[in-house]
Amino acid sequence: MGRKKSKRKVRKNIKRIQVLPTVFDCPFCNHESSCDVKFDRKKQRAQILCRICSETYETDVNYLSEPIDVYNAWIDACEEANTN
Repeated sequence: MGRKKSKRKVRKNIKRIQVLPTVFDCPFCNHESSCDVKFDRKKQRAQILCRICSETYETDVNYLSEPIDVYNAWIDACEEANTN
């Protein structure tokens, strides 16, 4: 007679979800964590504002947009303005 085979316990790999930032660095005054994003979902607009130099940027958003998307749009607009 043989022994009963024991089952090995399977370890679950838990993937940690990386949290996206909501406060960003200002490209104009170079202060860290000085820009906040405010959404107006009803009007489908988002505004990013620097608390130090009061620089603002406003753009259209959809229901999938996140604060990082607004910040990236602002950086792209700054780079486009600098190349022209």
